Amino acid sequence: MIVPNVPPVPVDDLVNLQTFLLGIKQLIIGIVIGFISMMVLNTFVLAGQIIAMQTGLGFASIVDPINGISVPAVGQFYLILATLLFWTFDGHLAMIQMIVMSFKAFPIDSPWWTGEQFRLVAHWAGWMFISAVTMSLAPIVSLLIVNLAFGVMTKAAPQLNIFSLGFSIAQITGLVIIYITLSNQVYHFEQQWQRAQEFMCKLLLTC
Repeated sequence: MIVPNVPPVPVDDLVNLQTFLLGIKQLIIGIVIGFISMMVLNTFVLAGQIIAMQTGLGFASIVDPINGISVPAVGQFYLILATLLFWTFDGHLAMIQMIVMSFKAFPIDSPWWTGEQFRLVAHWAGWMFISAVTMSLAPIVSLLIVNLAFGVMTKAAPQLNIFSLGFSIAQITGLVIIYITLSNQVYHFEQQWQRAQEFMCKLLLTC
């Protein structure tokens, strides 16, 4: 799909060091664009992990096939949700368009990004943490209120076994909060995806 849109490549010899370096440069451009889109999806994974740890649901963990580590099931649920939203918002088509735009913005054997632009890519990853904390604020505040209530109960009735009682109530409260806040995920994904597209356009000098 992309080859017909790529300008003629000024390469005569495919087997030499210069051609190898050109290939590496184009590979880095694609990796950076893919890195930005992965940060959008990892925002939801991080938000799910924060919520799972706060609600006590972190005990339910599964193996993440991408990273090869055990992660909370809530994080994987948020990742699946974000992936479905990615397809719904035609994210795959947008990424193909970004690749085509990268060849137009930085033709092969032409100047490309500076060190300052690579620094902006590293700093943009901070949006992942900002958005993840924003999405998990409601569960965090709700569980804080629940824990404060348990503190009052402990003072009022020390004979109650707050540890066993509080753990189960915190988990049930977490599940209810996740269910209530599911409708907000579309808004958060749309905002984060919009930021990612604007940043990718900025890197590709198209906006």
